[in-house]
Amino acid sequence: MKPLLSESEDDHALQALGRASVQIVHDLKNQLNGFKLYATFLRNRLEKGERPADEVETIGKLIAGIDRTAADLSLLADFGRPLELRKQGATDIERILRGVVANVNADASVPAPEGQAIIIETEAAPLLAEVDAALLAESLMSISLGAVKLFKARTKEGPLRVHLCSEASGEHHDGIIDWHVLDSVDHDPFHSFAGTDEIRLAVAAKVIEAHGGSAERSNGFLRVRLPLVK
Repeated sequence: MKPLLSESEDDHALQALGRASVQIVHDLKNQLNGFKLYATFLRNRLEKGERPADEVETIGKLIAGIDRTAADLSLLADFGRPLELRKQGATDIERILRGVVANVNADASVPAPEGQAIIIETEAAPLLAEVDAALLAESLMSISLGAVKLFKARTKEGPLRVHLCSEASGEHHDGIIDWHVLDSVDHDPFHSFAGTDEIRLAVAAKVIEAHGGSAERSNGFLRVRLPLVK
């Protein structure tokens, strides 16, 4: 029987695996770039030769698929790299979340039949945490966009509601962000790599967990928990 690894050995093995994964991803992206170069050359030849529109369209779809795959590989590389957090003390989580919601609502590609894709609900008291504001904002954006898609797949009516509150238990004082996606499916998109959206959510969850928090899906919502400063 193979002996169990110590915690330090296990961490070292995971770091080595992460570095290897990043290198593999880069190699795969280089190969995809070669495929795209040949496909683009072929499309240009087809366009100059006045080939049927469906042939040119097929090559266009191939190139688009290569681009999507390359983007997914970039996200996987981000997941494999170690995080370098630049935390700032007493950062207002509500301010970060409001900025994210404003950007989502201003995004023309996000469906918003009533003018707002997301409505935010918060407590009156400020929720302060020691976080890397840029990385946290990027992660909350990924989660918000993923939540909007889940919500719209469930219902076509009304905006998605996001609730921000605090929760105290013993010595712990946490900020809680809930995206009410109205879906009770047990599948956890934060720890899955089944598609582009879920890879983004997995990267976001890694950032949240690096801050000492957690990200989960349960009982019809996506939930992020972040430790607050006292």
